[in-house]
Order: sequence, then C-alpha cells, then structure tokens
Amino acid sequence: MLNQIKGLHHVTSMAASASGNNRFFTDTLGLRRVKQTVNFDAPDVYHLYYGDEVGSPGSVMTYFPFPHIARGRPGTGEVGTTLFSVPEGSLGYWQDRLSKANVEGLKSDEAFGNKRLHFAGPDGDGFALVEVKDDSRAQFTGNGVGQDQAIHGFQGASLRLRDEGATAELLKFMGYQEMDRQDGVVRLGIPGGNGADVIDIETMPNISGARLGAGSVHHIAFAVENRAKQLEVRKALMDTGYQVTPVIDRDYFWAIYFRTPGGVLFEIATNEPGFDRDEDTAHLGETLQLPEQHKHLRPFLEQHLEPLDGSLKA
Repeated sequence: MLNQIKGLHHVTSMAASASGNNRFFTDTLGLRRVKQTVNFDAPDVYHLYYGDEVGSPGSVMTYFPFPHIARGRPGTGEVGTTLFSVPEGSLGYWQDRLSKANVEGLKSDEAFGNKRLHFAGPDGDGFALVEVKDDSRAQFTGNGVGQDQAIHGFQGASLRLRDEGATAELLKFMGYQEMDRQDGVVRLGIPGGNGADVIDIETMPNISGARLGAGSVHHIAFAVENRAKQLEVRKALMDTGYQVTPVIDRDYFWAIYFRTPGGVLFEIATNEPGFDRDEDTAHLGETLQLPEQHKHLRPFLEQHLEPLDGSLKA
C-alpha cells in the first residue's frame, strides 16, 4: 500500500462560459481565482483555477471553459459530486446566499454524520457543501463571505461507478481505507490526510455511462509532496499493471495520469512548485499567465479569450 498520497490536489471540470464560471466561483462561492492561464493542449481555451488564498493543494477547483460546448450527460464512470468543507453551523447562511443567487438544485441531507447542502453549478455540475467539525485549514474570506462561513477546501468527492470492486481496491492501494458504508455508498479516507481526503463510491450498475461535456469532471487529482514521491507512486502503479503517462510539467505542479477500472481519469500532482511561481501571492489570478510554449500567442489570445473581471494583459 502506498503512503505518499495525502488526499486531493485539485478537481478539473468543463464549462461553457468563462465569465459565467468565473462569476460563480468568485462572487457566489467566495473562492479566490488563483490563476488564469490556458489549456496546454488547446491554448485558445482558458484554464481557470479557484481556491483558497494561495491555491493550497486540496482547495483548488479548475475549469476548461469551451465556448458553446454541449452539456455533459451524467452517468457512471465519472466524478458525481465534489464536496466542499464549510464550518459547522454555516449551511443556513449558504442556503440563503445560494437561493438569492438563484442557484439551482438546492437540497439538504445528512450523510456519514455530516450535514450537507447540495447545489448545481452553472452547467449542472454536482456540488455539496459539508459541515465539517474542526477543519483547521485556512480560508479565503473575500467576496463577502466571512470566516464563520467560508469554504476551507474540498472534503473530497464521490465517484459514480457500475461496480465498486476494482476501483475500491485501487484506492486502498493508493492509501485509502474503508471508513463506513451507508445507503449503498462506501466511504474511503486517508487517516491524517490533508483534509481533502475522502472518496465516496456510489455503485450504480443499471445506469448508463457518462458523456463528457459542460458540467462534467474531466479528471480528479491526488496530492503528493514532491516529484520524488510522485515517481515512487508512478513506479508502483506501473508495477501493478496501470498504464501511466510520463511526468508532465504543468507549470504549477507536475502531473501523471492514468485511467481507473471504473473509467474515471486519475491524476497524481505534486504540491510543488505552487501558484506563486510566476505571480506575487497578493496578485494571484489577476493577469493572464501563459506556458512558455504558448507565449508567442499572447497578442491573439488577448483578442480572442472572453474577458473576465480583470485585464488579460500581463
């Protein structure tokens, strides 16, 4: 069993509108936009990152907004719900805030001893705010959300699968342990993890496969401390029979990817070097940052990309 993985690093999804996506995560959820850059493989498309003040691993929701992309079809083989940790007693505040913002899909429930408020993102994305006791992670308290309500980061995520078995075994190999079962959902967690260390598996044998589109999670990334730990994980996965990509430099972390037995794309990402490698912490996400190989495209991109709430210019 591996011990290098400490929980989630980030979750990356698809969207239809960059400006609408930006407004939702900053104005409505009160997160900080910690980076505006572009998709490495499609540089005419943004890659937007939202999280706590510094973009700590385990707090960062990222998006590829493809204009006019069709909405995804929910199903098996994907991340179902991304779970955000909020302070105890704050769900009433969030119910009121999200209602006033006309957020759809609001529904309260309780699972594994935690009160939750489910809601949908602009493209039907599945989210829930979860009251978590004694989450000590620092919060970003901008955009009108106070410390008694602000999001700490992820609690974790749920996977919708036709069959639990092979993916559960993979997660256990990655260091997760089964914590509980409730209403057909198995909860796995990493003891002493980074706070974003819970994965729920929902088994849905009679549901058709998901179709990727706006509102779909593209991949879910797990955190390791550094490149040396990442290489240890890569070797162990390959020795177990998984087809893992070479290490890819994503500017703010190094990444490897592999497809799980249930169909979900997993990434292992490093905590280093972080989002302040090319911007001062006080000004994260304010200007367009480009990977070295795409810097020559800046004049085109500044004309082509949809304006957000700040200048695209560096």
